[in-house]
Amino acid sequence: MSLGRTILALDAARWRQLALITGVSVLLYAGFRALPTGTNLHPVDFSAPGKGMVDYCDPANPQFIPVAKVRSPVAMTLSGDAPTESGRDARYRLVLKTSTGKPVGPVDLLVSHTRKLHLLIADPTLRDYQHIHPEAGARPGEWTFAFTPRLAGTYRVFADFTPVATARSLYAVAELPVKGEVAVNTHGLSLEAVVEGYRFRLAPAVMPITARQVADLTFTVTRDDGGRVAMEPVMGAFAHLVAFDAALGGFAHLHPKETDLSKPPDAMRPALTFKITIPTGGRYVVWAQVKLAGREIFAPFWFEVAPAF
Repeated sequence: MSLGRTILALDAARWRQLALITGVSVLLYAGFRALPTGTNLHPVDFSAPGKGMVDYCDPANPQFIPVAKVRSPVAMTLSGDAPTESGRDARYRLVLKTSTGKPVGPVDLLVSHTRKLHLLIADPTLRDYQHIHPEAGARPGEWTFAFTPRLAGTYRVFADFTPVATARSLYAVAELPVKGEVAVNTHGLSLEAVVEGYRFRLAPAVMPITARQVADLTFTVTRDDGGRVAMEPVMGAFAHLVAFDAALGGFAHLHPKETDLSKPPDAMRPALTFKITIPTGGRYVVWAQVKLAGREIFAPFWFEVAPAF
């Protein structure tokens, strides 16, 4: 009987210990859940019923997104403090709101490539492309930025951001009219561009690039005088490529596979590699953004994509 009572006492002690551990774990879990995360937005705020909604995107595997043809769970509105005219600098106000009407501010977004909000802005001829980072405004969901359009026409402004609540990239789009006569785009096809003494090339592994097939791209920069080309990081990468279709219906924001910033490309023949899958055939432009000798430089490449088999 003494041995039995001892076993029962040990079992009771184990159960009390287990109950104590469980209780502490529950309290710790509840406590961590109660801690402020900075954002009051949740995944449901970035979803909406109905078809044709832009899906979340994996930042590590970006795809061409037809942003202007599908609905986004985030609405973006733009307004300016001055009449928009080409060649004139003006400040603009941008407001982001979720499908549930909640404002989207800096606390609600993750840092992606050194910034919380990227604006990819292009004119209707795709000859003026600018990459801008707005700053937080005075009101919730408000952002401000300066922009100097170089041409006329209705610019399209794509927003690229990653909500804390989803940790997946999302996009929004708005239009920005610019006064003046819209020029006709007479730019020919070319996978080579010369800008400020640098020669940029974009070489697909297989030509032509075909819709719905993965295309491997090699991006190189050289100088005609044979000098060194020391590529510097810009937004956490040695180069960024942004692809647009001719109708400005969407874009793809691409980053090189070479991600180690402690190992810059060879300064004599720098080369970076990218991947892209384009959904439909037609004319496209890829704008490259790099930092050379302390200055950011943009270079365009124009090409045709063959229809899928």
